[in-house]
Amino acid sequence: MEHHRFNLYVHGPEGSGRHSAVLKILNEEAAGRPVPSDWVYVQNFGDPDRPLAIEVPRGMAPKMRAAMISLVEDLAIHIPSLLVSEDYQNRRRALEQEYGARHESAFEILRKAAETRNVAILRTPMGFSLAAMHGDEILKADAMERLSQGERQKVDEDVAATEQELEDFLLALPELEREQRSAIGQLNEEMAKLAVDAALSRAIHDFVGIPALAAYFEALRADLIAHADLFLSLEHGKADDPFPAQLVALRDDPRFHRYSVNVMITHGEDIAGAPVVVETLPTLANLTGEIDYIPLQGALVTDFTQIKPGALHRANGGFLVLDARRVLSEPYAWDALKRCLETRAVHLITAAERSGLIATTKLEPQPIPLRVRVVLVGDRLLHLLLSELDPDFAQYFRVAAEFGEDMARGPESVALFARLAATVVAREGLRPVARDGVAALVDAATRAAEDQEKLSLRMGEIWDILFEADHLAGKDHAASVTADHVARAIAAADRRRGLTRDRLQEAIVRGIIQISTQGSVIGQVNGLTISALGEECFGAPVRITARVRMGTGRVVDIEREVRLGGPIHSKAVLILSSFLATRYVPDTPLSLWASLVFEQSYSGVEGDSASLAELCALLSALAEVPLSQSFAVTGSVNQMGEVQAVGGINEKIEGFFDVCQAVGLTGRQGVIIPHSNQSSLMLRPDVVEAVAAGRFQIHTVTNIDDAIEQLTGLPAGKRMLNGEFQEGSVNANIEVRLLEFADTRSSMLQLRLPEGLGGAEDA
Repeated sequence: MEHHRFNLYVHGPEGSGRHSAVLKILNEEAAGRPVPSDWVYVQNFGDPDRPLAIEVPRGMAPKMRAAMISLVEDLAIHIPSLLVSEDYQNRRRALEQEYGARHESAFEILRKAAETRNVAILRTPMGFSLAAMHGDEILKADAMERLSQGERQKVDEDVAATEQELEDFLLALPELEREQRSAIGQLNEEMAKLAVDAALSRAIHDFVGIPALAAYFEALRADLIAHADLFLSLEHGKADDPFPAQLVALRDDPRFHRYSVNVMITHGEDIAGAPVVVETLPTLANLTGEIDYIPLQGALVTDFTQIKPGALHRANGGFLVLDARRVLSEPYAWDALKRCLETRAVHLITAAERSGLIATTKLEPQPIPLRVRVVLVGDRLLHLLLSELDPDFAQYFRVAAEFGEDMARGPESVALFARLAATVVAREGLRPVARDGVAALVDAATRAAEDQEKLSLRMGEIWDILFEADHLAGKDHAASVTADHVARAIAAADRRRGLTRDRLQEAIVRGIIQISTQGSVIGQVNGLTISALGEECFGAPVRITARVRMGTGRVVDIEREVRLGGPIHSKAVLILSSFLATRYVPDTPLSLWASLVFEQSYSGVEGDSASLAELCALLSALAEVPLSQSFAVTGSVNQMGEVQAVGGINEKIEGFFDVCQAVGLTGRQGVIIPHSNQSSLMLRPDVVEAVAAGRFQIHTVTNIDDAIEQLTGLPAGKRMLNGEFQEGSVNANIEVRLLEFADTRSSMLQLRLPEGLGGAEDA
């Protein structure tokens, strides 16, 4: 899609290969696209605070920068040399003589006019002075006194007239000097034009066919000529010095930055296809570029040469891959990205400007047109939040692609997995993986998927196992990675992160945490829980107890009462209450008070996977039938008493197995799990071996009655045509007990009611 709004959001679980898959697809697409043009920033001679962005053909930006450096260096040598040439000096002396002659001619006319009036013009160190003459002699004061009144008056008039003419002459001198300076300036400009035109024609020879540069070169020529005096302040290096110090320093002189070329983006001849840029730290500066500042005389100043490109500049004409969470966590970065996508141009605004910090100088570079496809990689929750809370998100990210957590396991997918493993081996320089090693990795992927018919797509976890297995193979000096190395790598990783699990099992074995693996107890059952502490995920048994008595039909969840139970667990307990109220004595109010608790549980309890165990404990307490402590139970229950699948089934089974093994396997111990979890079993080899040898048991159930029969050894009992449960069954005992509670409570209410008020139902 060429439309600018069709940017992409890729979401899926961590470790599912989102980034690598996206990069593979983008690289393949980018390879068939043209290489973008180069972009440069140059001086805007009309408005220096607004640098110009110019697009030039691929590979021309560095050449243009080098040409401008060469141009300035040439002018730094040739302009001073030209102005000390014999031709220039002769023409300047001619101008100076011309204006000197005009000055002397004007003064001579003034002097002769004064002589006709018998007035002398005298030059003194302090300037000009006037004196009356008589013949060839200056009239002294006493001689003036002897003159008649008329003669003195005429002398005064002649002196005054000459004084006025002298004043006019002196006033005309600055204008004459200005004309002289203008003439010399025109001469300098004429000479500078010769040097600039000669140097510029050589510098831009390779760029005359680029229309976008024509206006810039015209403005550059005019500015070079107008500021030729800048080059007069430099003393060119010796001709035989290949690296004159003055020319080297010239590049760092801020006065000559105006003639530099700031290459923002360039693509060399070795580049093929459109760019694919991955920005791992998408700050505002890294995304849209930044402007550096130079300390100068105690202040911070900048110019267009200090503009630095960002990821959007580098990806222009291609693809930009960003981590969505990181973009959102960086100040101003998300807003800047949306603005650039909206305007289809890269606007360079620094964080200092956005936060209100004002620098001594401020630039507003011309935005560079943007043609890029942005790919955000994140998770599903973040995608939902952006879609819900950011009205701009849906406008510019029209495409969402989701990576699944698993794929079907079959011959084709297993073969693909093996090829992928071979690719990783070749890329990372690992030892080859033997057939049984690949099979072990496939089993690890299946276990991670928690489904015998699936392969997990969290490939990062699988490759971590492969890397460690390769290390173990190296220690064994093995030529390939085998299933034994894979098993040892899994066991080693499990051992490293299993301290909490080991301490918990130790507490159970020592009796600090009370868990029974033998005997039978009324209202008590072993539940199975799972704990996730970072990368550590393990299962462990927990004692669940239930107590009942006559009451108002309430089942108390002690975990919820003390705010240790989460909403899902509380929902599960309410489902148990509904099951009891509808299955037993349906025509009689439930007159029961029951409590459920996870013994020695001091942290939060969440989820419904213990509801089967809780219901078994509750029914045992009602029927007064003991439950076998050799079993641990997991599964959730609905209102019809059907057992539903739960998560973490392998870890839960292995956790109880480890406890039983630590206290001693009797062959009667085992677990009761939902039948729908049977396809999720991918147990450790030692557990599978123990089950095959009859030292440990795994039973699946589909409803609560199956679980009760397994735990009690008694029939659960079905309701017969007469509406009653089979005599001697667990369900019959429960219903009888509940009827007794109801009758007793009804009698007690009748005794308490005043005469004339209805019966128990009214109460």
